[in-house]
Amino acid sequence: MSYDEARIYVKSGDGGNGIVHFRREKYVPRGGPSGGDGGKGGDVVLVVKPTLNTLIAFNQNHHFKALNGEAGGSSNCTGRSADDLIVDVPPGTIVRDADTGALIADLVEPGQRIVIAKGGRGGRGNARFASSTNQAPRIAEKGAPGQERWIQLELKLLADVGIVGVPNAGKSTFLSVVSNARPKIADYPFTTLQPNLGVAVFDERDLVLADIPGLIEGAHTGVGLGHDFLRHIQRTRVLIHLLDGAGEDPIADFHQINTELALFDEKLGQKPQIVVLNKMDLPQAQERWPAIRDELKRLGYAPMSISAVTHQNVRDVVFRTLAIIDSLPDEPDEIGELPVYQLDDDPLAFTISRTDDGGFRVSGKRIERAVTMTYWNYDQAVTRFQRILESMGVTAALKEAGVKPGDTVIIGEMELEWDD
Repeated sequence: MSYDEARIYVKSGDGGNGIVHFRREKYVPRGGPSGGDGGKGGDVVLVVKPTLNTLIAFNQNHHFKALNGEAGGSSNCTGRSADDLIVDVPPGTIVRDADTGALIADLVEPGQRIVIAKGGRGGRGNARFASSTNQAPRIAEKGAPGQERWIQLELKLLADVGIVGVPNAGKSTFLSVVSNARPKIADYPFTTLQPNLGVAVFDERDLVLADIPGLIEGAHTGVGLGHDFLRHIQRTRVLIHLLDGAGEDPIADFHQINTELALFDEKLGQKPQIVVLNKMDLPQAQERWPAIRDELKRLGYAPMSISAVTHQNVRDVVFRTLAIIDSLPDEPDEIGELPVYQLDDDPLAFTISRTDDGGFRVSGKRIERAVTMTYWNYDQAVTRFQRILESMGVTAALKEAGVKPGDTVIIGEMELEWDD
């Protein structure tokens, strides 16, 4: 069941038929043509309804058909036009053509509407065809058929702040503490399987926060539900990056999440981040905090520590978030076109060629970006890069090309020595 994606069929109404009719009145032997026009078919209209926050309703209903216009009547009476079919969608819905992937609309504001399928025009009755040379036309038009198409709906949450982190870092607990949200919370990974929205009110200020489900390694390639979840944070202005104080290696988790964000969309890696170590109510987290704090400061961050369970320092994080948002420049109202990857523009594609000295060069947009984003002074980061090579099929492709231990492999500006 999908909460943030749907493929639906829409069909507008056909126009009503015009008719052939002549006046028949006593003492009026030649009354003339009086056939009326048909009514217009109903449009299919998408309308933003602010009380909705998921696309789950479209899991039960995939087909939306507007009514047809009515046929014309005698005495030049026009048939009744059909009412428009209103289809409610949540704020943040992106509409694409299901066949081509082309962007049709980006529905953001409450009440915003778009005619996604226009109703057919009513056919003209024979009265419309009367002329000086044809005073008794026996001709009329049938109504024009309505439009039909399949469209793809994608939901991007409209939130000021995205809460990111590895599974079980405490994101849902944090959201429930600072806002009115009541997400499902439990002590195991992937409790959150859909994004949750919460609104925090501080000093008459509203702050919309989105708890993004935990990211796992490989999310940028679609592992798990990576693509479905990552797109929800593209609209956010600030990220609160929660680290699991009870995790095996919070710093490694920090680098992993940032890499996944930037591999999916370069702009995500550039968003302001507030890095917060959670679970300070646990002795293990308290002992590790000084070392983690120093390492994050070395990386250029001003880390904070909290306990979402005991509410320790939680309000400080929110106030700091508000201060950062206030310092950011205003964003344009219109959100630009999103990248649509065609088969000939696959971001995961790569090529392997031989160098003059007998080595190998791997070229590809995604893999070269992964190289530049890897912290080579961290053993775990190097190991993780090797897993990226495997998951993208680079390792298998190099072996098929004949790579041997000791051979030089160049990816981007990095020169590596191959070792099985």
